[in-house]
Amino acid sequence: MPLYEYRCPHCEITFDKLRPFSQADAPIACPECQGEDVKRLISAFASFGRGSDGAMHSVGGGGGCGGCSASSCAGCGH
Repeated sequence: MPLYEYRCPHCEITFDKLRPFSQADAPIACPECQGEDVKRLISAFASFGRGSDGAMHSVGGGGGCGGCSASSCAGCGH
């Protein structure tokens, strides 16, 4: 089941929710204020693969450390 990210415009929190693909855009209440007009965010993901040297390397992704050359998030500040 995919993990979706949502943001509440009232209390401005961002939260994640595991939901079936068919329910991704179905109404959901904010867990903090119970607001009903929560918006689904476009989430970035990262993917990793093992290089010829045996080390894990980033091979794609949108945000976070997906595009940096550091070996960990501590190295790039994310």
